Amino acid sequence: MTDATLTMNSEYHDNFQSVQAVAGEKLGRASQKSLFDRLDWFQYLHELCLPDQQPLMIHSSDQGAQAWLFLMKRGIGNYAALANWYNFTYRPIFTGNFDEVTKLALLADLAKKAKSYAHHIEIAPVSDEDGSSGLTERAFEQAGWWVIKSKADDNHILPIKGRTFDQYWADRPGRLRNTVRRKTKKNIVSIRIETEFSEEHWNDYCDVYARSWKPEEGNPAFLKAIAKQEAKAGCLRLGLAYIDGTPVAAQFWTVENGDALIHKLAHVEDATKSSPGTLLSVAMFQHVIDVDHVDLIDFGTGNDPYKKEWMEDVRDRYRLEMYWPNNPLSWLPILKHYVSGLVRRRT
Repeated sequence: MTDATLTMNSEYHDNFQSVQAVAGEKLGRASQKSLFDRLDWFQYLHELCLPDQQPLMIHSSDQGAQAWLFLMKRGIGNYAALANWYNFTYRPIFTGNFDEVTKLALLADLAKKAKSYAHHIEIAPVSDEDGSSGLTERAFEQAGWWVIKSKADDNHILPIKGRTFDQYWADRPGRLRNTVRRKTKKNIVSIRIETEFSEEHWNDYCDVYARSWKPEEGNPAFLKAIAKQEAKAGCLRLGLAYIDGTPVAAQFWTVENGDALIHKLAHVEDATKSSPGTLLSVAMFQHVIDVDHVDLIDFGTGNDPYKKEWMEDVRDRYRLEMYWPNNPLSWLPILKHYVSGLVRRRT
């Protein structure tokens, strides 16, 4: 498809039923590889985590190819990504048959449509390795927006590179391996990894989280909905560690399309001397590497020190702020960014 054949059509939606009617199954599991790109993810996120935020879904289409941007309103003409701390990544979503030229044209057309509703759009955490941040920058700038890109977070990952768990484990820090060896010999901690959802095991997970060092979970109903959904698809990996029958550590992972995502993990402080969280991590890593044969383990965003013991690479996650320069409400923030030298304008 070339520029000469593009006959764009753009429109917006303020409810998910309307999006479903237009997109059909193209925003579902069969078409979208990533959990974070699917309509059900956005719908659960809005209904269970962000019910007070008015959604705005803008889409552009041409000859069966579509570009979608899922946003939420933060003020008059001010929109942000329909995302929160549960997102490992956020990006425009494409469906149908498209190449890079078509993606850019679709997204630029969507950006032109967006100026009718917004003078400021902020999206994060946007990835770079798949070209999402660069494509979004180019498209919005092509449509006349001012775009400011800044680093939002880090994403720690482990590329497996064909290794077995034993090969991977041999490269871990000696202190970590020694801890696991000592604690395993004591045979105090028992571990199970569940692939099916049950209220009993989910209650054990919630019990651990409630007694852990972690702050109160932002939205347990959302996590439960995702866990049940992913279990039905065969993607759930719920790890639980017990001492004398009492749950003391828990981890919520999903596995799909060669990627293992570590969504949540916690352990009870009183059980720290037995290292149940560390022993559970060993079991989870071994399972997804040797049983599920994943290509990548993704620890999400954040720079918790313990991640460096388990992960080997770090990817940047970005924040993109788009300002429509013809709106007076954009002038002051654009000026501030310009003066500080942060505005990057493509020529």
